[in-house]
Amino acid sequence: MYDFETLVDRRVMDSNKWANMKLADPEVPEGIVPFSIADMEFKNAPEIIDGLKTFLDTAILGYSAAGDRFKSAVQDWMLRRHNWKIEKDWICVSIGVVPAITNAVLAFTEPGEGVIVMSPVYFPFYESIERNHRVIVKNQLLRKGMRYEIDFADLEEKAKKAENKMLILCSPHNPVGRVWTKEELEKIADICVRNDLILVSDEIHFDLIMPGQKHTVTATVSQAVADRCITCTSPSKTFNLAGMQTSSIIISNPEMRQKFVHQMECSGHFGLSIMGYQSCALAYEKGEAWLDELLPVLNDNAHFVEKYMQENIPEIKVFPLEGTYLQWWDCTGLGMDYHELSQLMVKEAHIFMDEGYMFGEEGQGYERLNLACPRFVLEEALERLRQAIENHKN
Repeated sequence: MYDFETLVDRRVMDSNKWANMKLADPEVPEGIVPFSIADMEFKNAPEIIDGLKTFLDTAILGYSAAGDRFKSAVQDWMLRRHNWKIEKDWICVSIGVVPAITNAVLAFTEPGEGVIVMSPVYFPFYESIERNHRVIVKNQLLRKGMRYEIDFADLEEKAKKAENKMLILCSPHNPVGRVWTKEELEKIADICVRNDLILVSDEIHFDLIMPGQKHTVTATVSQAVADRCITCTSPSKTFNLAGMQTSSIIISNPEMRQKFVHQMECSGHFGLSIMGYQSCALAYEKGEAWLDELLPVLNDNAHFVEKYMQENIPEIKVFPLEGTYLQWWDCTGLGMDYHELSQLMVKEAHIFMDEGYMFGEEGQGYERLNLACPRFVLEEALERLRQAIENHKN
């Protein structure tokens, strides 16, 4: 039913991803597509676009609030897709998950206090902590073969320290692509409850789960953890709506919710754009069929890259994708330091990914590839990479 084959030229749309590519290499050849920032090179679901057009025919574009339709759409989506029954008054709104995480850090910690993250991890987590004069406390993920696991002993040790007040969890994990099991989440929840940690759970990728995997919303693990949990969600990754800047931050504990909203208001944040509310409601009301077709496309792209690397560039090891549309590559087998690796990718292969070191020093020698694009774009890029590596060897 849907078009996942057409490539739209986003050079004329002021796309961050495309502009950053041009900045990295002003001489980038025509026809090159970037694989960095996590939005999709797919056309939006027509139901959303058509719905926005219809709305604009009669709308007055004034200030708007998170009304009943918007909240009902969010509420129904959580129940239908995630078996999570929420109340409408639990829903707070934010222009994005990153601003929400930053405001949570400001609301629930003090300067000099520690915030735990599971590294390598989405780099804005570090910025939300460090720029606000809190301390980054790394609970480094353990690599076991081609899979990452949580170091629970280390997490327990760091959670016990009185100066550490918060854990920011990435679930599913960006960039390593893990979908945490319910058992893993139960252990995390238990540690947070026993050690009085606030738990911020970034679940922005929670709709993008590959076959055979199951996502569990962290706040559903127990009432005890729900009482200290801030769940960050958005249709932005699921439906390619990042430019609409609409996120739902779900907090069941009324005292925590009040404190969070107060901090948001202190930063001058009082609501979202009228089009953000509309696009979110339309996505959750009418976009499910599009999503159900998207997921196999992403899964097929992931397997295509894995197979290509095994057969053509075995020095690069590709981690199996459990969730998100972001694939994690171990490029250390190429024998380059991360500066040389970046040079190879950008200047020789003309492949613009997010370099692994952006996610912490644990990511040096790794790359993160955005798979949300037509298949032929991946095919062309991998051929360029194969040729560049051959040239480099010679």
